[in-house]
Amino acid sequence: MDPVIIVGAGPVGLTLALALARQEVPSVVLDEGPGKDEPRLARTVVLREDTAALMERLTGVPLGEAGMRWSGWRSMRRRQVTNEVVFGEGEPAPLHIAQHVLTGALRTALARERLVKITVDSRLDSVEQEPSGVTAHTRGPRGTWWRGSHLIGCDGPRSTVRKLLDIRFPGRTAVERHAVAALRVELPWDGEALLHRTPPWRSSGPSAGEVTGRPLPDGVWRLDWLLPPGKDLVTPELLVARVRETLAGWSEGPTPEYELLDTGVHTVHHRLARRWRVGRILLAGDAAHLLGALGTQGLDEGLRDADNLAWKLGLTWHHGPHEALLDSYQTERRAVVAARLRAADQVLPLLRGSGGIRSYVPGAARGHDVLLSDGHLGRGQLGAPGTYAGSPLAPQHLEAEVPVDTPLGSAVEDVRVTAEDGSFVQLRDRLGRGRLLVVLIAPGTGVWERRHWVSAGLMPRLAAAVTALPTPAELLVAESYPGAAAHTVLLVRPDGHLVTALNGVRPADLYAAAEAAAGGKATEEATAGSAAQ
Repeated sequence: MDPVIIVGAGPVGLTLALALARQEVPSVVLDEGPGKDEPRLARTVVLREDTAALMERLTGVPLGEAGMRWSGWRSMRRRQVTNEVVFGEGEPAPLHIAQHVLTGALRTALARERLVKITVDSRLDSVEQEPSGVTAHTRGPRGTWWRGSHLIGCDGPRSTVRKLLDIRFPGRTAVERHAVAALRVELPWDGEALLHRTPPWRSSGPSAGEVTGRPLPDGVWRLDWLLPPGKDLVTPELLVARVRETLAGWSEGPTPEYELLDTGVHTVHHRLARRWRVGRILLAGDAAHLLGALGTQGLDEGLRDADNLAWKLGLTWHHGPHEALLDSYQTERRAVVAARLRAADQVLPLLRGSGGIRSYVPGAARGHDVLLSDGHLGRGQLGAPGTYAGSPLAPQHLEAEVPVDTPLGSAVEDVRVTAEDGSFVQLRDRLGRGRLLVVLIAPGTGVWERRHWVSAGLMPRLAAAVTALPTPAELLVAESYPGAAAHTVLLVRPDGHLVTALNGVRPADLYAAAEAAAGGKATEEATAGSAAQ
């Protein structure tokens, strides 16, 4: 069968290629550039804890050593600390990493993959599709025709794929603008990120009422100043003045010594493609959506696109067309991003407005700072990971379904489990392999060797039920899971989202849930099409 064609070699495209390779699906990555990324310390990304775990699982690199896991977060208004968060040892914390470092780790991992071909200096200029596949043409020194089973547009905000499909990309332009500087300096906060609103200093010219400081390794900080609306030019002189006054203000004295490493202007747009799938062609990442106001992270959402799409493409590639499964990618991911954009649009006037009665409401400023912290920290109304509770892949009317602390459709907790070979691993380590995970909660099994309990109690019946499922699945055992009683059986998607929790071994309910999670039964036409290929 033909490989999957991935257009774009940014973090989302490379992540998708690596995720597909983990499922034995070949891909061709069309890289418009030279195959390497310019180091830019002013271009960084904040990854939520589970997205960072996804990147570490795919690359095999402990990204905490290449980036900075924050030890805490503080919000300040004028000279007062209004909100403070401390991340304890082993507690989930955001990871701040330079984007070129992340991309480099992905490229290094892909260089070892026999199933991935990256072709540089290849710009897409046409694409055609028919029921059996997709044909793409690239121009440039390596211009040629490519044949694929599917084509995924991961080619950024100006996506050629999206334009060739004539998909509208409505939204708002320049929702926020930030002046950005990366510098090496010693600041009073060790490993803490901070948001300072209405700082007590001012400079000549347009003044920013908000500055964010986010640490990187080796004493490097990225500072972002919110700029007033408009298109005023950010001159080098203005940026240096901003750096000096901010450092002096934070140090409460003269400007400390610093080394300016990189600068830039970051403009945030909010857009959402009308469609994310047209037949065998799909969009992901910035080609499908743009967001990033109020501290939210567009790349984090793009990586979630890749994680959601990879297992669905893998199942389709290996087992034939699953139209409902591929349709669910757009349904699930577009709904999550749309909800985040709506939340930002609702909150923006409140947080960015000035004057009026809001200025006199007690506690309003503190509440605003908490809202902004949510966006930066990946929690609450603005930043919490989306769930797929209303997914078309959710099973209906399961008699044995029971509640656990993880809502249906949400990402599961990373508990220790026993694998089929008897080894102890983390649950997240078993994700991304194109298989459903069936997890039995069995207290006491952790202190006994697997051979003592694998043939006892519920295990033989559950093992037989897992073998009979309509899609590949792996059986795991956990000592405990938050909110789950003994003998609860969890069904988890390959991207780590909870399908259902059942009270005991219920083969019929487990089968129905697995069938729903895989998109239901393939139609006779789809089966015939698969046989023809």
